[in-house]
Amino acid sequence: MTPLRVAILGPGAIAARHAAALRAMPDEARLVAVCGRDPARTQAFAAEHGGDAYDERDRMLDEVAPDILVIALPPFAHTDEVEAAAKRGVHMLIEKPIALDDAQAEAMVAASEAVKTQVGFMYRYGAAVRSWQASNPGRVGLFAGRFHSHALHAPWWRERALSGGQMVEQAIHLIDLVRVHMGEPQTVYARTANLFHTTVPRYTGEDVSAIVFGFDDGRIATLNATNAAVPGKWAKEWHLVAERAAGHFTDWNTGTITHTAGPVRTETVAGTEDVFEAQLRDLIAAIREDRPAKVPMREGAASLRLALAARRSADERREIRL
Repeated sequence: MTPLRVAILGPGAIAARHAAALRAMPDEARLVAVCGRDPARTQAFAAEHGGDAYDERDRMLDEVAPDILVIALPPFAHTDEVEAAAKRGVHMLIEKPIALDDAQAEAMVAASEAVKTQVGFMYRYGAAVRSWQASNPGRVGLFAGRFHSHALHAPWWRERALSGGQMVEQAIHLIDLVRVHMGEPQTVYARTANLFHTTVPRYTGEDVSAIVFGFDDGRIATLNATNAAVPGKWAKEWHLVAERAAGHFTDWNTGTITHTAGPVRTETVAGTEDVFEAQLRDLIAAIREDRPAKVPMREGAASLRLALAARRSADERREIRL
């Protein structure tokens, strides 16, 4: 079977992860082009990862005619790339968050209905998430997650107007898992502050935050995030309490599941899934089988909607009904 042709828009660090995933599946897909605004950086990316270098998106799409466009742009840089790809019949994998407001996100969903799309909520492909879903845990009553880091990241990341802040740009992964494991909450209450970066120029996002999602049937999800924890360490973990099981996961591949109905027993999850490969393989299969991918654009919009509602709750210091 002929490998699908893939182009990348945005030659940054996350794009390199996608390029590495493509190298692992040469029979399924191959990188044919990359486009970026900085010619030197784009040329360097192409030299390292393959494909032709472009500095103009539409020219790349027209000349290369890729099957898939990987959109690896930072949140503030999204314009009409989804519409441009969709009108050419190009399928897409787009990094999260797909936008910085609900209106643009909904426009992306509407524009891309005729093609296959995948949003980069790669946690869904991890062994930990899949093992929990297969363990027959029953209804989840409590989700408790944290996203702790300590880094200045890219300059754009520090500015809330460009990144959306830590809740929207990073903790959204855990917000997405709340939806995966518990469905759609009915309320949200959040608080945020910048406590530790007030002297860092242009750092306008929060560096501590907490969110409570409420469900009308009494279930609760709580999340907290900070960018002032242990330097150089990323702590992304979550706990689940359900009718027949309790789970503790330290990343998308690793954790424990304790079965609490009947004789108590604990199983260890220690997967090795490359989730970047997995999400690309799923998109490729969706194209070939003419079915939706696991995380289509509308799922990206739905998780963004919750993140933005949490941010608004923090801004307004009130609980919001969703």
